[in-house]
Amino acid sequence: MADVVIARTERLTGEVYAPPSKAYTQRTLIAALLSRGTSRILNPLVADDTEVTMRAVEAFGAKVKLQRDCLTVEGVTPIQAPKTRVDCGESGATLRFMMPVAALASGSSIFRVGGSLKRRPVKPLLRSLKELGVKTRLRQDDGTSSVIVQGGGINGGKAAIRGDVSSQFVSGLMFACPMAKADTEITLTTPLESRNYVQMTKETLAKHGVKASVLDDFRQIQIPSNQTYTPCNHKIQGDFSSAAFLLAAGAILPSKVCVKNLDSKSIQGDKAIVNILAEMGSNIEVGNGQVKVEGDGGLLDAVDLEAKDIPDLVPVCAVLACNSKGTSRIYAAKRLRYKESDRLASLYAELKKMGADIVMSKDTLIVNGPCELHGNTVAAHNDHRIAMACTIAALKADGATKIKDAECVKKSYPTFFKDLRSLGADIIGWKLDR
Repeated sequence: MADVVIARTERLTGEVYAPPSKAYTQRTLIAALLSRGTSRILNPLVADDTEVTMRAVEAFGAKVKLQRDCLTVEGVTPIQAPKTRVDCGESGATLRFMMPVAALASGSSIFRVGGSLKRRPVKPLLRSLKELGVKTRLRQDDGTSSVIVQGGGINGGKAAIRGDVSSQFVSGLMFACPMAKADTEITLTTPLESRNYVQMTKETLAKHGVKASVLDDFRQIQIPSNQTYTPCNHKIQGDFSSAAFLLAAGAILPSKVCVKNLDSKSIQGDKAIVNILAEMGSNIEVGNGQVKVEGDGGLLDAVDLEAKDIPDLVPVCAVLACNSKGTSRIYAAKRLRYKESDRLASLYAELKKMGADIVMSKDTLIVNGPCELHGNTVAAHNDHRIAMACTIAALKADGATKIKDAECVKKSYPTFFKDLRSLGADIIGWKLDR
């Protein structure tokens, strides 16, 4: 395990490239698996979660080759049932996307559910698959659990699923049901949260020649049956979820920071970080495939933030709130309880250690700013976004902050510390950014 020490940093200056989108990389890999022929994915994210997805699609018969900045994926139809148990690592998206896809194989597939995945919900998806004619079961093993999906195809028909647990359930069904035997109608029994991720799935399907109709209120999705995926070449855009940490660092410190590889026309939900920073009084400029932020080191304005469609921005926004004048309220964030860690509890515990005036309830964080943060030893909770949030907080805290087990950033942003250091952050002891 690797620790990292961040000292108070006086100024950030320079340009960095946002890492490629994890969400798009994973989606294009799965669509490429289901396409008969060769798809090429330019500028993919190569990180722990996407490598897990690569191994998963290979397990179902795809041939994946990574050369420089290009993934070549030779898809297969019909997909093959894996010969061994599929290990989804810590990637909830891989598990939830691949479970419905596994129903299209001729034999049974077994998914290992270990680590933080054990506490992340899957039962609503299993119930929906049952309604569509797919047999599944959960099995308890020594120290882990397994999900077994019986292949043979998807009947189609009508299924219902909650929309406030995980949008990944919906995306998983959207990947598999175009190849069902009959048309599929998915009804959301509660309002869909993280809607933009479902739009990203629909966009990916369309590029592979697959149709899915999402009604305007996101309460129903209609998917025609017996469709065929066609190969497609993709260029993965930059990830606003990861770039948000760099932009936040520029907003709270004296800075001139430019983050490139960010498409202002992207449908990524976490593009909202630009509007959030502007609302908080940051000097931010968007255009020409980049976002610039110029900070003077002063306090930001407090903000009320509804998190239901942007849960991944909550950690960085909690840090911004610590550097704001007034009381900030981040609410509708109950789904953060079921991420890599209980993110509400993790943020509360670690920012509290650093001196934050923070209050936590069932689905809300309230931060009374400005907070006089000080260095301390904090835990990453094996959660990449907690590690990155604590890092940004440490940049303006008095003294040095040690983040334990900081290597978890490799899940989504392996060069995070290297990129911050290139902007002038005072980071000590990081050895995993080679």
